[in-house]
Amino acid sequence: MAELDVKQRQAGDVTILDCSGSIRMGDGAVSLRNVIRGLNEHGSKKILLNLHEVKNVDSSGIGELIANYTTLSRDGGQLKLLKLTDKIRDLLVITKLLTVFDAYDEEAEALNSFK
Repeated sequence: MAELDVKQRQAGDVTILDCSGSIRMGDGAVSLRNVIRGLNEHGSKKILLNLHEVKNVDSSGIGELIANYTTLSRDGGQLKLLKLTDKIRDLLVITKLLTVFDAYDEEAEALNSFK
């Protein structure tokens, strides 16, 4: 199974992370955490996670999303999700986490949602 690949780009003051592969126990979850914590430590507080190319998320991956969301929120930042696959959307609905995360289908709409 492919691990996670994260590509970073900027749209104004929002950092967009284009993710592909899997957010699972082990390297995938850890690499996502390292990227987001690094951004947070360097003052990037608005992060949009594009999950369009993410094939798989396990419970560790979900835990990592929550941990990153919590850390950013506590530090005055925002973590939002973009282009959830059906599989990931279903997982977030089942775990009732879709009510926690702001999730968007269109990048422009997501970018406009940041205050």
